[in-house]
Amino acid sequence: MIADLSSLASVRGLAADFGARCSKLDALINNAAVFLSSRKVTPEGFEQMFATNYLGPFLLTRLLIPYLEAAKPSRIINVTAPSTTRPNLDDLQGERKFSPLGAFGASKAADLLFTYALARRLEGRGITVNAYHPGIMRTGLNSSAPTLVRLVAGVLNLFAGASPEKASEELVQWTMSDRFAATNGQLVHGGKTITAPFIEDKDLQDRFWNASCSLAAVKETV
Repeated sequence: MIADLSSLASVRGLAADFGARCSKLDALINNAAVFLSSRKVTPEGFEQMFATNYLGPFLLTRLLIPYLEAAKPSRIINVTAPSTTRPNLDDLQGERKFSPLGAFGASKAADLLFTYALARRLEGRGITVNAYHPGIMRTGLNSSAPTLVRLVAGVLNLFAGASPEKASEELVQWTMSDRFAATNGQLVHGGKTITAPFIEDKDLQDRFWNASCSLAAVKETV
């Protein structure tokens, strides 16, 4: 099934298509990301990186929770990074201040905040929610990033980048292994949980959750 995750209308269509074909979902891996060199806005009015990297997957996850609950025990994994860029709740679309690196970092932090908030809300319902950091990867993610970012990423990829296949192997383990069945609300990397930004800031998690629900036009309760 194909959808444009930067479009909330497309995401809703995907969820409806899934519901028409399937009654259960064992695992959901959110792995969409773009890195753009300038501010671009979707037809629905959202900044492109925010929409693709975070808001679309947020909405998709919310819409698929009934199917995940029907298949419990089930798992949600958000592929992200340990970003310390605090999202500005008063300027989530970068209308007042925008930098490509800042917007990308904020979208990755948004995935973390979403992970923690949803994990708390689904606790005891048979669905675990975790974030997964694959590390430096040899992908085309930075092909549309600013020149300096592309150069730095190219050097890092050359000397320290892992293949997508290697990251996928670890991701499959986190998705399917009984060893991680009880892990919830954590950032994982290298086969273990690691220190994660904002993990103790429940106030920020909840305020960001409420803002996201408003933007995606979904209820705050799950």
